[in-house]
Amino acid sequence: MERLRTETGRQIYLIAESDLNDTRVIRPRSIEGLGMDAQWSDDFHHSLHVRLTGENSGYYADYTDPQCLSTAMNDGFVYTGQYSPSRKHRHGNPSADFPGEQFVICTQNHDQVGNRMLGERLSQLVPFEALKVAAGLLLLTPAVPLLFMGEEYAETAPFLYFTSHSDRDLVQAVRAGRREEFAAFRWKGEPPDPQSESTFGTCVLNWDLREQARHRELLAFYRELLNLRRTLPALQRIDKNASYAEIAQGSDALVLHRKHSNHPVTAVFNLGPRVAHVAFPGDSGWTLLLDSSDIRFGGQGKSLSSTISEPGETHLRLGEYQMGLFVRA
Repeated sequence: MERLRTETGRQIYLIAESDLNDTRVIRPRSIEGLGMDAQWSDDFHHSLHVRLTGENSGYYADYTDPQCLSTAMNDGFVYTGQYSPSRKHRHGNPSADFPGEQFVICTQNHDQVGNRMLGERLSQLVPFEALKVAAGLLLLTPAVPLLFMGEEYAETAPFLYFTSHSDRDLVQAVRAGRREEFAAFRWKGEPPDPQSESTFGTCVLNWDLREQARHRELLAFYRELLNLRRTLPALQRIDKNASYAEIAQGSDALVLHRKHSNHPVTAVFNLGPRVAHVAFPGDSGWTLLLDSSDIRFGGQGKSLSSTISEPGETHLRLGEYQMGLFVRA
């Protein structure tokens, strides 16, 4: 790889699409690693998916503990050697000492959507407000975010598994394998035929949706998050050591702290369909930068305090699936 980088004059990155939770993949070759620049953290996706959808069959059964999401955000992996019930063996090894830029996270990708029986995107599974919470967690976590085509404007077309094999035996084997895989998730009904051209046809993106209200508003929310990620000092660096996520006690809320010597940020997320109360840090000088309930993002109007100026613990009231981002000047 180094030779290829030298020959082309380009910075080239190798990212492993691995679900092994094995840090050997990203360890340098000099210490018996594979030398990949980064690898996927499926644990982040699974933990968030369970929290937002309530699904708990198949491998999702391993991620029902609310602490799984904060662990994935803080460490990279949830399973670091403990027993995995769905796999029926111990899984993974410790990841906390590896930097955030070596973990690629997502809320959707071709596997997690395409391997569903009906190929439903997250936009078909959760309320609109929950899509903004998912976007906030994806883009504010100190890791490398992967956006699945169309998620930024809530594409409604499914992403089904489709094939164009010429070997009839292979076609039948794929069909049978898909049915067997879906049984673990207790999905009912007959899966779309992966070999049918109509299966492919239903998956084509409809970019015109970006001009329609809800889709346009979600796209604006993604753009605002990306802008904040680029411009806020506390968010510019993918530094796990300067970040800490914690589940708020007794609620469906999560609090993410991104440290910086002058301008730290704190993000609050309500991951559930009920009002949540969150204890905010006990200091002053915080300014609200982003409220997912803002009208321009398709919400009912801002409801979070624009400033927190008095020292002492403040309790924030978060509506269902609401998130807010504060910076301290």
